[in-house]
Amino acid sequence: MTASTPAVADVFSHKQSSLWTDALRRLRHSSSAKVGMSLVALLLSIALLVPVVMPYDPRTDSDLSSRLKPPSRVHPFGTDDLGRDVLRRVLHASRVSLRIGLISVTIALLFGSTLGLTCGFLGGATDIIAMRIIDIMLAFPATLLAIGIVAARGPGLNNAMLAIGIVQIPAYARLARSVAISVREREYITAAQCVGASKMRQLTRHVFPNSLSPIIVQSTLSIASAILEAAALGFLGLGAQPPIPEWGAMLADGYKFLTIGAWWVLLFPGVMIMLTVLGFNLLGDGLRDALDPSLKT
Repeated sequence: MTASTPAVADVFSHKQSSLWTDALRRLRHSSSAKVGMSLVALLLSIALLVPVVMPYDPRTDSDLSSRLKPPSRVHPFGTDDLGRDVLRRVLHASRVSLRIGLISVTIALLFGSTLGLTCGFLGGATDIIAMRIIDIMLAFPATLLAIGIVAARGPGLNNAMLAIGIVQIPAYARLARSVAISVREREYITAAQCVGASKMRQLTRHVFPNSLSPIIVQSTLSIASAILEAAALGFLGLGAQPPIPEWGAMLADGYKFLTIGAWWVLLFPGVMIMLTVLGFNLLGDGLRDALDPSLKT
């Protein structure tokens, strides 16, 4: 029995490696995933390189003599009502939106997944009470709940990230709980119980690793949702505060000039939001298809 244990472990490790290898192969052959990865890679490149290539201080960026100039060679995206270059602000706003997406999703991922996995695996009164609290949170529209949290704490970038992270916790908790309930009925959990593995060891060594696939997909899709929520809060004046460039705030500042023909102030921030959300959604769809065991050939 003892001699066969390493062999069983090797087989299990090889099987896990094969599953991830197959998933990577399917991801490389997915058209939507490749388009999504290209858009996300472009966004990441802009966010990392733009401070070096195009330094910018929003506090000193103003030229009232160039107010609402249309796109030109000097200003490819035109200028806004304060004479600020829209291209420069749109590119630097990508750093803000990406930071909001990553930090808020990290908050939701850590708290929601931990809560869902623990409640789903252990069950009992803790599961019942926690899920009723989650049901109460789900009863409120996400944007409305985020607005309420930011209004209570005060407008600002940090409070917006916290609010977006909180309103996304129920989605992770529900998903992780359903996965944990499914995993705890598997044969390897029964085997771990038979050899005397503690609840914590079963949770960390078996339940969590086998729950990663749907949580990874949810994280990718949630980044797109978080960026949209941040844009909505910025449009309402509850997100990033002036003069920090942020796509939603730029839309809020620019829509009033659409009636006088200054379409560029509104168009380019909106296009960036659309491309960013599209990229993360396509990447999430590709990951979902690649990590779905039923598609394994």
